[in-house]
Amino acid sequence: MDPVAALREAFPDAVRDTQEFRGELTVIVDGVRIVDICRHCRDTAGLEYNFLSDVTGIDYLPQEPRFGVVYHLYSMLHNRSLRLKVLLSAENPIVPSVIPVYAAANWFEREIYDLLGIMFTDHPDLRRLLMPEDWDGHPLRKDYPLGYETVQFSFNFDEVDRHKPYAKE
Repeated sequence: MDPVAALREAFPDAVRDTQEFRGELTVIVDGVRIVDICRHCRDTAGLEYNFLSDVTGIDYLPQEPRFGVVYHLYSMLHNRSLRLKVLLSAENPIVPSVIPVYAAANWFEREIYDLLGIMFTDHPDLRRLLMPEDWDGHPLRKDYPLGYETVQFSFNFDEVDRHKPYAKE
């Protein structure tokens, strides 16, 4: 069964676009319907995308919509992959959690929330995963301030050395 045709038939108002690149299929869908679409992909005979291999977040700054959430589905029965992509605005980066359909989404969604600040409604435990709880901001956003230390070479050794925070004796 053709996944694009099946999704267009079942969710004509939710399928925004399709992209195929080097044999890999991506369907851009409405974020509000992502749970229903994932359930349909998992439970429909002929599709049976029963494995969620990954969920990832993307920051497209300066483009709008700014954020994307990409769900990588795999059908073990039919040996094929499908990507579902949801595009989110910078002002309202919120998408429903797909944990009721794919329990494996739990940690992926927490990572995306932690590093990009995308909210997942109805997530059972949406809290930081990699960064400390009191951390300000989301470090994978393209507008997150970069911290750096000047590299010390022989020609600038003294200048860099003056600014290093050595322990007081």
